[in-house]
Parts: sequence; structure tokens; C-alpha cells
Amino acid sequence: MSVTIYNHEKMYTYIKGFATGAGMKETLKALSYAREKHSGQLRKSGQPYIVHPLTMACDAISMGIKDDSVVATILLHDVCEDCGVSVAELPFSDAVKRGVELMTFRVMDGETKETAKNRYYNMLLGSREATLTKLIDRCHNVSSMAGTFSVAKLKTYIEETRHYVLPLLKKAKSVYPADADMLFLLKYHITSVVDSIEATIEVFEREKREDQQG
Repeated sequence: MSVTIYNHEKMYTYIKGFATGAGMKETLKALSYAREKHSGQLRKSGQPYIVHPLTMACDAISMGIKDDSVVATILLHDVCEDCGVSVAELPFSDAVKRGVELMTFRVMDGETKETAKNRYYNMLLGSREATLTKLIDRCHNVSSMAGTFSVAKLKTYIEETRHYVLPLLKKAKSVYPADADMLFLLKYHITSVVDSIEATIEVFEREKREDQQG
């Protein structure tokens, strides 16, 4: 059962107030744009989908991110992939559009899904907006997957996190050294969650085997 921790209306109001005070014009525009495009969409937990980008934006702000283009990219990161919006349609700066474009996963003609993932994760590093958005996205997703993902899906997601996301995080430290403290916090949180869930699955499966044998 999913537990609602944050009220999305309060998060929206908080981000709006913060962005107004900080003069973050792209973020203010992205707030209303994302809410409009994600209207009616739900997460697997049953929560309104807008909870996801709003939570990510609040996390970013709490870590000290005041970069307008980064927070705007966070708010918009799923609109092209999930809402049928093209990158060219986005009424935002080139940096934000590039960040959203890199965050949008697609398999090109002639690619396998694995090849597409390798390309996708390698290209993310070309944009600070996309890199930070992806890492904060994964941080929120691993934090909310227990209780909504099947055991098989949990295993697949954890494997992808270890194979692609944590190496991305390690490379990001070299590419964006000024973000080292923030990247450490994201690494700590992501690894703590996936380690805990993985250990819990192992205990569950061991006890299940023992019950079947006994």
C-alpha cells in the first residue's frame, strides 16, 4: 500500500514561492506547463503523476540547487516521453530543451534496447541539466518502488541502477566536480535504498524456499 508523504498542492505552492523569490522564470513556467501536460496521469502508486516531478524539484532545492534550467528540466523531464510533446514544442531555453531531450529514452532504428541504453546514459553527461535530473529521478524512483513494483521488476530496476546509474554518478563527479557534495548525497541515498531492498528480497526468497522444503 502506498503512503502519501507529501501533498502535491503544497509542493507546487512551495516551489512557486521559492522560484518567485529567486527569480527563476523558467521554473515558474515549467511548473504550470508540467501540471497541465501531466493532468489526469497517475503513477503506479495511484498518486497523481505530477507528484513525481514536484518531489524531485523539492529534493533539488533542498540540496541547494538554484539553477533555473536544472529545476525547470526536472519539472519537464517526462513531458516528451509521456505526454506526446515534441522537444521542438517546448517553450523553454535551449539548455532546458536539450536536458529534456537527453532525458527522453527511445530506441532508434537498428538498435537493441541494451545498445539504446548505453547510448542514452553516455549522452546524459553532455548536459548538467540532464545528468542531475536523471540522478534525482532515479533517487525518487528507487525510494518509491517498494510496494508498487513486483519482485521481478524490483530486481530488474536494481540491476539497471547498478549497471547504468551508479557508473553515471561516478563519471559525473569528474565532469561536474562542483556538484561533488550533491552527488555524494545522491549516491548514499540510492545505494542505501537498493541495498536494503535487495537484502529484503534475498531474505524473503530464502524463507520462501525453506517453507517449500519444510
